[in-house]
Amino acid sequence: MLMFLLAGRLSAIGQEAHDMMIVVQGDLVKTDNVNAFQKAQFGGEFHYFASSSITANAGFEIWTGDEFSFFIGARWYPVEHAFVRIKGLVGENDVALGGGWAIPINDQLRFEASGDFYFKVDFAIRAGIAYRLPQSRK
Repeated sequence: MLMFLLAGRLSAIGQEAHDMMIVVQGDLVKTDNVNAFQKAQFGGEFHYFASSSITANAGFEIWTGDEFSFFIGARWYPVEHAFVRIKGLVGENDVALGGGWAIPINDQLRFEASGDFYFKVDFAIRAGIAYRLPQSRK
């Protein structure tokens, strides 16, 4: 039953060219965390949909211990509810490749889960909430 409900909601994402999206995420697991709850990381992203399947984005990541990194990147949605991404972290001088999926909560709000591989040999699994700011349609 749950699968039918989720499958029916997948078409509700409906991003279009010129839409914007705000994402807030936090790490669930990261390879450089030795002890649980000793280190935390979260971030925010702003996306601009150049088309219904490609976004340009910028954002930040904050770690406990006063570390901060700005990033710029892009996402490609080969299908409406899954994406692959690349981002360059300016403060950390690193690049991350990743992917993820989104489950719609309603027309503007979605739950996202993703994984990123950082070239400094870290891997992170994160989850968050995305809010799509639709542009007025004429």
